[in-house]
Amino acid sequence: MRLGAIEAGGTKFVCAIGDVDGKIEKRMQFPTTTPEETLLAVREFFANETVDAVGIGSFGPIDVNRTSKTYGYVTTTPKAGWSNFPFLQAVKEIVGAPVGFTTDVNAAALGELTLGAAQGAGSCLYVTVGTGIGGGAVMKGELLEGITHPEMGHIRVRRHEQDTYAGNCPYHSDCLEGLAAGPAIEKRWGQKGSQLVDRPEVWETEAHYLGEAVATWILTLSPERIVLGGGVMKQRQLLPLIHKHVKEALNGYVSFEAYTSKIEETIVSPGLGDDAGITGCLLLAERARKKGRSS
Repeated sequence: MRLGAIEAGGTKFVCAIGDVDGKIEKRMQFPTTTPEETLLAVREFFANETVDAVGIGSFGPIDVNRTSKTYGYVTTTPKAGWSNFPFLQAVKEIVGAPVGFTTDVNAAALGELTLGAAQGAGSCLYVTVGTGIGGGAVMKGELLEGITHPEMGHIRVRRHEQDTYAGNCPYHSDCLEGLAAGPAIEKRWGQKGSQLVDRPEVWETEAHYLGEAVATWILTLSPERIVLGGGVMKQRQLLPLIHKHVKEALNGYVSFEAYTSKIEETIVSPGLGDDAGITGCLLLAERARKKGRSS
């Protein structure tokens, strides 16, 4: 059985062919430009290839409501040319096989739950902290979707008492993404995060905001495993600080043992590294194959 995968990011696409165990036999990466140019590269990748199904994990916002007239569309994205683009339909025409469709972070959550750091857990929340902040989840085997998909980067968090930065989000200013994504770090401190490794105040502030957010997700979703990925999380000093701030934010209210004495085993780094998304797309393809239709 051969499965196709498309991890569609706002900056780059990754296409792959592999199997349900996450083994990849062929992969190609290319920039995300216009839909026409980008889908031409997708077509070239899958040309002369036979796949049983394809899974798409897409940047958003996207329409995941199967009853909607625009199901499968990229919707209100600022990415030039992609707003209101029928992405799922275009891929179905290219591959001629069942296609699974969700967000890139939902796909990553599926990958980590099945083959990565959340194996054995009943639910997984995956959050990427990079140019933006996004979160996806698998709860009791189902992708977390409703009338739309989660937009976890745009929740409000309590401000750090010493932080005067206004925020970087064009919609909400000081939401989580506006305060804690990579561009916010750079604009607040005047340098990229990679140049601020030896500034403890930078990472204490960052951990405060991410700890506030993780505590909120624990209280609302109660996931068994929380995987924090993305470029910002590659700062190794950050995860232990987040553990500390989550404990402080919960203040003993949540009594689950996993969130107290074993917090280091609950809030973790990705087990699949940068392949969480593309692996999840392969697994999404397998789900679509089993259903025998695009989903």
